[in-house]
Amino acid sequence: MAVVRKILAWISVPVLCLLALVLYLARPFNPDNNRLLGWIVARVGRCLVGMKRPLYGAENMPQDRPTVIIANHQQNDDLFLMGDLLPPRTVAVGKSSLVWVPFFGQVFWLGGNIILNRGRSRKAVAVMEATSEAINQQRKSIWVFPEGTRSRGRGLGSFKKGAFHTAIAAGAPITMVCAGEYHGKTRGWSGCREPVPMRILPPVETQGLTSADVPELIARCHQQMSEAIAGLARTPGTA
Repeated sequence: MAVVRKILAWISVPVLCLLALVLYLARPFNPDNNRLLGWIVARVGRCLVGMKRPLYGAENMPQDRPTVIIANHQQNDDLFLMGDLLPPRTVAVGKSSLVWVPFFGQVFWLGGNIILNRGRSRKAVAVMEATSEAINQQRKSIWVFPEGTRSRGRGLGSFKKGAFHTAIAAGAPITMVCAGEYHGKTRGWSGCREPVPMRILPPVETQGLTSADVPELIARCHQQMSEAIAGLARTPGTA
């Protein structure tokens, strides 16, 4: 049953993206398209796989000012966990290969999301720094997985610098979204997933910081997220 649930959940993604193409074509590059689609995909996906997601600290997500959001990246199923957490006018950062995923890639591009080429790290950093203008002038928030790759539930990996350069250049706060470690385990005959708790930490202000402060900022955010993720593993009722 668990396999059937997972197949149905992932079939729903391109189907919902295909339906959403009408909206994306009607108002291309409007970042609020991403918020609406993310909400629908996450809610439908969690329903189909039978996953509960206890959420703590939702009030810490800024709704009235741009922010750079960083989240730990474990599985492809993160889409179902986090898709409905986007604040207004949010664009995500993703690898260039996503553009070729049927229907998802097309709405990703039409959503004005930031597409990076991993093989050209210097250019990637430059693009991330340039998004500071989008944050300040277009009032967009940026969603980034700073590890750059999936950890598959094996702990928090090291962070790349791009998101932190962007936040400092824009003077925008960094908001940390932490998901408890999970491996897609199921419960009972129904195949429902084990709950995955999440916590949103209070924003870290970057006003007054410079590029010289990036290493310290990375270390501070990494430590806070590591501690939060470890704490989620001890959350009652989610083991």
